[in-house]
Amino acid sequence: MKPLKGRILCADDNPDTRDLVFAMLQAGGHDVICVETCAEALDLLKRERFDLVVLDNWMPETTGTELTRLIREFDKTTPILFYSAAAYEHDKRAALDAGAQSYLTKPEGIDHLLDEVDRLIEK
Repeated sequence: MKPLKGRILCADDNPDTRDLVFAMLQAGGHDVICVETCAEALDLLKRERFDLVVLDNWMPETTGTELTRLIREFDKTTPILFYSAAAYEHDKRAALDAGAQSYLTKPEGIDHLLDEVDRLIEK
């Protein structure tokens, strides 16, 4: 059995996206936990250690950008990767300015997701 590459938290309100990201990253050798809300993600991040966080930007109770700001209040180092349909340049810039390391756009970015995850975890 190969050792796991990294422990990843994925927050996305869309169950199909969560299932897809979970399956891809798990097949890529990662331990993945998926949650539906920003509140669940924030709670887990305050209690447990992850090597990477994958976020959607448009979620019902708040944005991934706002969640990133909240995460950066207590965790300055865990890489954050956005995988979101929010494709406007201002959405991407706001996420990166809030403290994310990378931003992929749905659905095209799915082809690069595993490579980007591996790149960010190896840093």
